[in-house]
Amino acid sequence: MKRVAIFGNAGGGKSTLAKRLAEITRLPLHVLDKMQYGAGGVAVPHEAFLKAHAELLRRDTWIIDGFGSVETAWERFAVADTLIHIDLPLVTHYWWVTKRLIKGLYVAPEGWPQNSPLWRSTMSSYGVLLRCHRALTPRYRQLVGDMAAAKQVYRLKSRAEIGAFLASIDRAMPVEDNL
Repeated sequence: MKRVAIFGNAGGGKSTLAKRLAEITRLPLHVLDKMQYGAGGVAVPHEAFLKAHAELLRRDTWIIDGFGSVETAWERFAVADTLIHIDLPLVTHYWWVTKRLIKGLYVAPEGWPQNSPLWRSTMSSYGVLLRCHRALTPRYRQLVGDMAAAKQVYRLKSRAEIGAFLASIDRAMPVEDNL
């Protein structure tokens, strides 16, 4: 596990999982939302994002959290050695986006650029949930199935599976790395 792509629908806990996985493995974490958007949610020029993404993919180790774009996602999946698809029921994604909104009134959401517009970003998340579920989730499931022989692949379908996955990675780490 050296190059890890974490992906799935909005509000599925990708950033929380990515942060915890980076803590356990000590792999460098890169959050695509922070590469695509600056403070206040201002978009970075697309060409600058593409260049930064390409440079990141050339590195030996990384955990990348997020979507970016269809083009960059599939580039990332091709070079990753580990794919982690968070594939929760759609209703769970809606509920977790709502929880993120409520919690975001008090604490900035995990993995979001500084001073991101909470309301606008939440409405955007609500807007993509069903589209992602219908268009991308089947493609993600196919990808995970197709890549199972060539890469480490994980399809996490519940909070319990996410917790069990992290616990198994933590147990697999050498003792001196867990100190």
